[in-house]
Amino acid sequence: MDPLKEKSLLPFFIWLVLFYTGWLALVIHGNHLETVLAHWPMALAMAAGSYVAGSTPMGGGTVGFPVLVLLMDLPATLGRDFSFAIQAVGMTSASIYILCSRQELEWPMLRAALPGALIGTPLGIFFVAPLVSELFIKLLFAAMWCSFGLLHLRRINEITSYQGMTPHDTVFDHKVGFTVGLLGSLCIASITGVGIDMMIYMVLVLWCHADLKIAIPTSVILMAFTSLLGISTKLLLGELQAGTFENWLAAAPVVAVGAPFGALVVSRIGRRPTLIVVSLLCVVQFAWTLVHERNAMTVWNASAALLGVIFFLLLFHDMYRHGYRLARRKLKQD
Repeated sequence: MDPLKEKSLLPFFIWLVLFYTGWLALVIHGNHLETVLAHWPMALAMAAGSYVAGSTPMGGGTVGFPVLVLLMDLPATLGRDFSFAIQAVGMTSASIYILCSRQELEWPMLRAALPGALIGTPLGIFFVAPLVSELFIKLLFAAMWCSFGLLHLRRINEITSYQGMTPHDTVFDHKVGFTVGLLGSLCIASITGVGIDMMIYMVLVLWCHADLKIAIPTSVILMAFTSLLGISTKLLLGELQAGTFENWLAAAPVVAVGAPFGALVVSRIGRRPTLIVVSLLCVVQFAWTLVHERNAMTVWNASAALLGVIFFLLLFHDMYRHGYRLARRKLKQD
């Protein structure tokens, strides 16, 4: 390794040493070794989840949620709390790696989104999340990521071809960033444990035509911040769902290195192959959710889920339309 690069990554290696020391102390002094071994399936699942978290605009909870809820048939509220908890490690680890390796970020929009998330996350956990049902959480998650998958399967060549980003003013960054941070955390992340990263990514890619090398690292840092807020709020309230700690304990040592590994790998092989596979899985999990929940669903529920997919697709299309106009306007000015 280049000496300069090694020096720049020093904070990341210090973070790993501190984390693994703390994790080992918790396991040994708390006699939790049997717990870790008993929950090995989640550690295995999050090996893939953490790679996805570091290489796409999807938090590790995007994999952890369906594994817990659809595969293990556990409550959706557990999937949400686990998403916050595991991303607080994995996405934070990836964020430290991103900052140390000096990857390009859309700082003006990110600086505005962070205060929005700071306000929206606890408010959403306090006032919004308690109002929704288990089925609503599952369908919101499924519809949101299905629309993400469909959009990328339709426009993957265009999205992966962007370089740099369309110039825009600071006022735009501040308004849009704060709105995404506030509404994304209040109405999506507080309910499902994920999603705010996808929203800022969509704004950057569809509206600003941002290079994925800018959009994805920016989304990772916002999701890390939101996850830390989310799990801290849940711990302060004492409302962490049973099973969250046990699954987190098994999966945390995997995601601490898995998410940065994902960020490293895609910098070498490109993001297109990973995005195609993940997009296909997003569509499959929507169908899987409808089948899994068929006994609890009515015609109205199924219709609402399909309308949810359409709503998000229309939202993304509107962003794309505005982005196309902005790009043409800037081209004419030049």
